[in-house]
Amino acid sequence: MDTLSRVALGVLTVACCVVSASALGQPNNPTGPLTRAEVRADLAAWRAAGYDPLDWLHYPENAQRAAAIVAQRRASGAMPQPAQ
Repeated sequence: MDTLSRVALGVLTVACCVVSASALGQPNNPTGPLTRAEVRADLAAWRAAGYDPLDWLHYPENAQRAAAIVAQRRASGAMPQPAQ
């Protein structure tokens, strides 16, 4: 193994350590994790707003559009707020 590839391997190792350490430093959610029923209800609301999780061709746009529709419906009281 030459010196350049050893340096590249070392940089990659350090980068992986930094990323994993920062993932451990995420703040704790005081409300706790969502239940399976809450996640399913949220997905049902997104799908009712037109989100298709299998549509990879239009992924960011369809997710953003559905998020805006769901937020608008929740703000207007048309659907319940998620548990917080």
